Amino acid sequence: MSIDIYVCWTVERRSTKGRLDMRVTKAQAEQNRAHIVATASRLFRERGYDGVGVAELMAAAGFTHGGFYKHFRSKADLMAEASASGLSQTVARTEGLDPAEFVERYVSREHRDGRGDGCTIAALGGDAARQPADVKTEFAAGIENLLTALQAQSDTPGHADQRAARTMVIDMLAHSVGAVMLSRACPDGSPLADEILDVCRKEILASLAHGNSDQPAARSPEA
Repeated sequence: MSIDIYVCWTVERRSTKGRLDMRVTKAQAEQNRAHIVATASRLFRERGYDGVGVAELMAAAGFTHGGFYKHFRSKADLMAEASASGLSQTVARTEGLDPAEFVERYVSREHRDGRGDGCTIAALGGDAARQPADVKTEFAAGIENLLTALQAQSDTPGHADQRAARTMVIDMLAHSVGAVMLSRACPDGSPLADEILDVCRKEILASLAHGNSDQPAARSPEA
């Protein structure tokens, strides 16, 4: 059963007549908002921005439709915030992974089949291209943060090598995202869906290995 966003109250004080003066706490309101954003992030990844309406989204979060506008001006505002939240999750999962480890996890059947818990870029990148500027801005920031996290794991000291590393991770990310999107576009259980992942993962990893082999060997301290 749905409940309103402001149904969670805390007792602030009791009047002299014994009546309770109850007000929603700021912490509870923030918690409710965060829960709505997390629910929206998952549902948008599963169904697309246009695949779920505000009423259904609020019901999934456990609240009534009427409470939505106590937190957000519009669905577009929620879309931008939910996108930022999902992109931050992807960056957090990527930290500490080198590019090859990232590809192994990203270009996989588990990621393809777990759309609601997967990368927001692969799930909503196509949709984002048709959305307002606020959504695109969040995507640009999220992609930049992801590239930074991946580049940080590349052993390429020096200004010139950093440029090369950025080129490499942009290429790798674009191919990885494209592989997952193409695989998802095929029917569930399609042999082609698996073939796309297998071929792309192998080729991306081979490209990474070739790029690393082209790097000059590090000099020893005695050199």
